[in-house]
Amino acid sequence: MDLLMGGFCDAQIGELTEIEVDEFEQLIDLQDHDLYQWIVGQAPLPTEVDTPFFRKLRDFHTHMSPRFS
Repeated sequence: MDLLMGGFCDAQIGELTEIEVDEFEQLIDLQDHDLYQWIVGQAPLPTEVDTPFFRKLRDFHTHMSPRFS
């Protein structure tokens, strides 16, 4: 998870809002196994985690190259 979360953070940190940084920190506190499965689509995403920020994180890792919006 360090590579997935760190890669996203390195690429996006300058663009994140304060609210998104807070959400990122909350995600870091979750179980790595669960978070990994949600990011790669191996497990259903819980409603409370399905936020625009999480979708940004997931999309960053599920496209051939990072997608910035």
